[in-house]
Amino acid sequence: MAKPQTFKQIVLNERPVGDFEPNTFRSEVLPLNLKPGEGEVLVRCTWLSLDPAMRGYVRDARSYLPPVKIGEVMRAQGLGVVVEAGPGTSISAGDTVSGAWGMTEYAIMKEKMVTKLIIPEGVQALDFLNTLGSSGLTAYFVSLAIHSRGPFLIQSQGLKDVAQVKAGDIMVVSGAAGSVGAIACQLGKRAGAKVYGLAGSPDKCDWLVKELGIDGALNYKSETFREDFKKIGYVDVFFDNVGGVHFVLVSHDSA
Repeated sequence: MAKPQTFKQIVLNERPVGDFEPNTFRSEVLPLNLKPGEGEVLVRCTWLSLDPAMRGYVRDARSYLPPVKIGEVMRAQGLGVVVEAGPGTSISAGDTVSGAWGMTEYAIMKEKMVTKLIIPEGVQALDFLNTLGSSGLTAYFVSLAIHSRGPFLIQSQGLKDVAQVKAGDIMVVSGAAGSVGAIACQLGKRAGAKVYGLAGSPDKCDWLVKELGIDGALNYKSETFREDFKKIGYVDVFFDNVGGVHFVLVSHDSA
């Protein structure tokens, strides 16, 4: 595939006060004269992940990552193909990689900042932005899960790794319609648990039940939410993506 003469990137044009607006971003077309140096690769982006965290990326406030600067390429995780590898790299042209090069069609990346992907049989590259990407790994290993042991609640990290959800457990997932929560719900069902999701709209609750097949979904904005939650009964596993009142509610009712 011949390289084009130009490429497009999307940069932050102005900081939104509320939601993203038509003027929040702008497109720029640049000459494609990028050349990887020592330990670098030139990547052609094939897929980008659009995540809720992007709203936080453009907020001019202290966070776990510095805010995207005005005029800077918008931050995003992506999948791509190596077009050219610089000297001293172990990655080759044609390799599929993942990395945070942002909203740009082409990017020069340090080799250490990308991950070469080995695509197993039955898997497509796009899976590494969802089920096999950060959302899936978070659901499987990382996010805060709680498993009750007798009258106590034990904090643990990871639904599968430590919480050890099993058949017959009553499992509650907050933020259930999000990218992590939705996978956690499915992992719970796969393990044989009875899964209830907490979400913020009737549409999300319907999707969780009808599409994901969980046992029930509660709208935490409903006036009857607390009463509805009590009907679940004793909770064995709580997969918490939210904290706050949801955490307190589950801890109180399951202690």
